[in-house]
Amino acid sequence: MVWCSGWRLASAVANAGGLGIIGAGSMYPEVLRGHIRKCKAATTNAFAVNVPLLYPNIQEIMQIIADEGVRIVFTSAGNPAIWTGFLKDRRITVVHVIANTRFALKAEACGADAVVAEGFEAGGHNGREETTTMCLVPMVRNAVKIPVIAAGGIGSGSAMLAAMALGADGVQVGSAFAVAEESSAHPRFKDKIIQAAEGDTKLSIKKLMPVRLLKNEFADAVAQAEAEGADAETLEKILGRARAKMGMFEGDIEQGELEIGQVSAMLKEIKPAAEILKKLWQEFLTEKERIAQMRF
Repeated sequence: MVWCSGWRLASAVANAGGLGIIGAGSMYPEVLRGHIRKCKAATTNAFAVNVPLLYPNIQEIMQIIADEGVRIVFTSAGNPAIWTGFLKDRRITVVHVIANTRFALKAEACGADAVVAEGFEAGGHNGREETTTMCLVPMVRNAVKIPVIAAGGIGSGSAMLAAMALGADGVQVGSAFAVAEESSAHPRFKDKIIQAAEGDTKLSIKKLMPVRLLKNEFADAVAQAEAEGADAETLEKILGRARAKMGMFEGDIEQGELEIGQVSAMLKEIKPAAEILKKLWQEFLTEKERIAQMRF
């Protein structure tokens, strides 16, 4: 949710009954502090902050989170052993995002309160194993004793129910909220998402850090370079700096990096976050009742 989930989206989701998450990956430390304070002013409900552990200013970020009284932190893209203890010592609930059972077990051993099992379908940075949500969730559920939150390809109430059937205790939804009215994504990026068709995203840049991208001129250039055997250094040059900001936040939908999940093909309109959450929940209840009435 880099460049998509600031305080407006996080507080809107929180006010609607979900756990809104501020995506700190695109924020300088003092920018994050401002988002946390605005979120606290906009909702009395719980919200969280997601922190990529490879963040260059990680120590300052973590201190701001502690100083501002954030109660829930989702960590990702790094070793949970380094910061979980710091957060737990301050009575902060820690959830770590993983893409395989090995890292799920490591997060549990480090003291994480829960893990997000994020499958191959998800947008943004993804696991190298390319394990789908349908396979990953039950494997992680069988491996750990802490709660498991399913992510990747969840954009409907039926997908939410399926995740529960696989053993998940909850779900994390990203792409569906990228097109919320309160999302800080550029309007041109939102329009590109709702125009996406099946097969319009692809996991790319695997020699650096795998990321699922929506098709555009930049993604085509990456795909061509990869097909020609480009090494990591060449891919770094193609990627350049601030490519994600250029696409998702500034609206350059051809030369920017457009991170979104496979579920984008199911997203057809831009709506308030509260309506998106209400629709998910109503679909979940309807599907749950339908399944309950089925005769096997």
